[in-house]
Amino acid sequence: MRRRTVLTTAILAAVATPGIARAADPGPSVTQQGTTRLDAQALYFVSYDGLVNNNSFQKNGLLTYKGYQYAAWYTATRNAVVARRVLGGSTWSTVTLSHTLKSDDSHNVISMGVSKTDGRLHLNMDSHSDGFFYVKSVAGLLDNPATTSWTSSVFGAVQTTLDGLALTSQFTYPQFVATPEGRLQLSYRAGISGNGRNALAEYDGSAWTALGEWTSSTGTYTSSHGSSTARNMYLHGIDYDVNGRLHAFFTWREQNAAVMCNSGGITNHDTGYVHSADRGRTWRNDAGTVVGTTGTSDTVAVGDAGLVVDSLNPDHSLMNQESQATDSAGLPHAIISYVPGRFGQCTTNYVGDRTANGRAFHLRKNSSGTWQKTEIPVALNSSQRTKLILDKYDNAYAIFPYGRIAAASKSSGYTDWALLYDGSDLNAFGEVVIDETRVKADNVLSFMYQEKSSGTTPSPLHVVDFALPA
Repeated sequence: MRRRTVLTTAILAAVATPGIARAADPGPSVTQQGTTRLDAQALYFVSYDGLVNNNSFQKNGLLTYKGYQYAAWYTATRNAVVARRVLGGSTWSTVTLSHTLKSDDSHNVISMGVSKTDGRLHLNMDSHSDGFFYVKSVAGLLDNPATTSWTSSVFGAVQTTLDGLALTSQFTYPQFVATPEGRLQLSYRAGISGNGRNALAEYDGSAWTALGEWTSSTGTYTSSHGSSTARNMYLHGIDYDVNGRLHAFFTWREQNAAVMCNSGGITNHDTGYVHSADRGRTWRNDAGTVVGTTGTSDTVAVGDAGLVVDSLNPDHSLMNQESQATDSAGLPHAIISYVPGRFGQCTTNYVGDRTANGRAFHLRKNSSGTWQKTEIPVALNSSQRTKLILDKYDNAYAIFPYGRIAAASKSSGYTDWALLYDGSDLNAFGEVVIDETRVKADNVLSFMYQEKSSGTTPSPLHVVDFALPA
């Protein structure tokens, strides 16, 4: 195994009082603390180049709340499982739910969320442009984990609605996010790839409400090759910052392949950005202009002005649903990846070209309001996604397929990206699932990964922990 750690030099910065100095904030570093095994034989099949237990767009497949960490996956017998451990502990306690995965489709992930108003754990699972399955725990389960039993009896029946609220018959990509007040929101796509709309539902501690759709699938997009009149917005995430603003980076995927230079590519184009100051009811572009209102006919559309913050045509195999985060000042950051033009202006094999020549980029808005993009000097060696987290000092970490970790310091303006950990001891298949909530809890980068296998032979599923700068 090859590991490298970026160490902070003893730089002293003068402060207001003469003669007094303080140490500069540390740069990024990772120190491997250990690995725990969730399942010796987790379900394994490759679909859409991914695994159902480790698609990085899960929000959340792994999460931390009030001193405990929670994980969800499918066993070799296709059973949905949820587990917990004391934060940093070596032993996981497992509960098997009364649901089995219905098809070999890696989109059909399990996502978890916490409703802070009543201490419930919520799970949405097993959907790809069809019906979903939903289960929630008893109230208070997550508020008093040390004194609450961890058995199947603390989970309610598996439902095909949100407590009676039917959303859509074409449901995909559940992502739970907690509002600053403690309500729980569910982001999802209604419709299908190339012709779908993003929507929100909200749980207030007593009932679910459909807020409605907030993006449009209609309008005309024209490239140098042709036009398309249908599409969907793929989110890189949906996250509240420290000031209560909701952020969403995205790409568009066109339905009509005529917009591409070659049918072997992928119709994703442009990186866009919107935000909301009213809990997802209205959406504004980067300049602050309202571009959509949730639940109305005026939704965010491909023709709206001011959406694109990084322009890219459909000829470079841009990845959808990559990653985003917000820093301590509430500024948005994202990871995007594609095949840069220096490798050619037309990808002809989406998987092959991304694996051979794909690169990830750190895209961020700086304090002066300018968007900056920096290429991360690490080859993807994969067609899959990279995740982003920021530590307490706003250093940035990119977690690549196979568990590789690169990082850059805030002090450098995020220009000093370097590989800190090469992941060779993990034997990970591809994408990993990050615990986005744990970093804030105890400065630990924790992610779930599954070991490589072949065919449908089950393989071990693990969680690995890395200490970040204290």
